[in-house]
Amino acid sequence: MAWLLQYFFDKERRQTVTKKIEAIIREDALQGVKDGLREIGIFGLNIFEVRGHGRQGGVDQSWRGTTSKMDLIPKVQINIILSDHNVEKTIEAIIKASRTGQAGDGIIFVYPVEDVVRIRTGERGHDALMYPDDIDARKAKK
Repeated sequence: MAWLLQYFFDKERRQTVTKKIEAIIREDALQGVKDGLREIGIFGLNIFEVRGHGRQGGVDQSWRGTTSKMDLIPKVQINIILSDHNVEKTIEAIIKASRTGQAGDGIIFVYPVEDVVRIRTGERGHDALMYPDDIDARKAKK
């Protein structure tokens, strides 16, 4: 029970704000986004193949004289957990690499994250997010 109280009243843990970025982008933008994120020092991410549609409601496709509506468009979802102070730079990198100006470029969601635990070491919070030469390590070297 003492660990539970320490968890909720640990001021240092509460002051470390962590966010989750969930970006849904075109499949053909993935490599550019990964390269852009790597350039700024974002190394940890998860990628999922998803299907859906936004405002455009899908696309009309023509094949052999037949037109059909494809309402579930293949997309890629990228999930990144990072420190709050890195969110804007990460969003800018995703937009720079994936914006075409056309409908269907994608969308980015930002969520709060309660805690992060690295299973192998038991590290929690900000320490669990650290990678050698990541965006925070680069800032510390300056």
